[in-house]
Amino acid sequence: MENFLNFFENMPSWQKLVWIFICISANWIIELLIPLVKFSYKKVKHAGVNMVFLASDVSLNLLFGIFTVGVFSWLSTNQFGLLYLLELPIWVELAIAVLALDFAAQYLVHYLLHKVPFMWRFHMIHHSDTNVDATSATRHHPGDYAFREIFALIMIVIFGIPLAYYLFYRMATVFFGYLTHANFYVPHKIDKAFSYIFITPNMHKFHHHYQLPWTDTNFGNIFSFWDRIFGTLTHDDPKKIQYGLDLLDDSTDQDIVYQFKIPFNKNIKLKTDS
Repeated sequence: MENFLNFFENMPSWQKLVWIFICISANWIIELLIPLVKFSYKKVKHAGVNMVFLASDVSLNLLFGIFTVGVFSWLSTNQFGLLYLLELPIWVELAIAVLALDFAAQYLVHYLLHKVPFMWRFHMIHHSDTNVDATSATRHHPGDYAFREIFALIMIVIFGIPLAYYLFYRMATVFFGYLTHANFYVPHKIDKAFSYIFITPNMHKFHHHYQLPWTDTNFGNIFSFWDRIFGTLTHDDPKKIQYGLDLLDDSTDQDIVYQFKIPFNKNIKLKTDS
């Protein structure tokens, strides 16, 4: 188990980028073979727009990585955090770390991104995509991404999560992120069965419906039981889903400059605005 975790701790940046490429490519191919929705769009152009957001987030992630090297080192040196107070097998510690990060840095912050108006303005970019496919998983404003990293850092400090555990979690989030956004058909019974534990492709699509109440459901990234516990889960016929966001003009979804400016565009009125 230690060798397995050491692999993630010593993984160079280029291997992380290769993992992202593999996840995107695999889901891209499956989308072409068995699409859930037959979009009439330029798939390569659509991917190009979303890759711009990926590039901005990767850059932010590198800065976050540099900043947190000292944090991980300090936690290890001072044996600080809940995991250091417990004598548990490594695999149990890893499970606790992944659960804690998935809850706080995915479910909880995602819930807040929808409920706090200031945060929602940054998250709107992710929902503005009118053709949700695997590359849509990369479509996050840097501000949106920063909120998630802050929540992850808080949990890292509270639990004393080692770097190897965190990197394993990050690789898992990449896998599930592309999988659940991918535009490929999954038989209802199979999707439903897996959705009792994990966020599945059909399940996550309801979160990308253009209007409430479905937009404010299925906030999880890896595990679905957070949504079950807190009553934010829905599962219906994915053919009923319409992508986009009712607060925005669909024609702007490929306008990169416009999308980056959305959080600061006061002409976009939220439903909470008076």
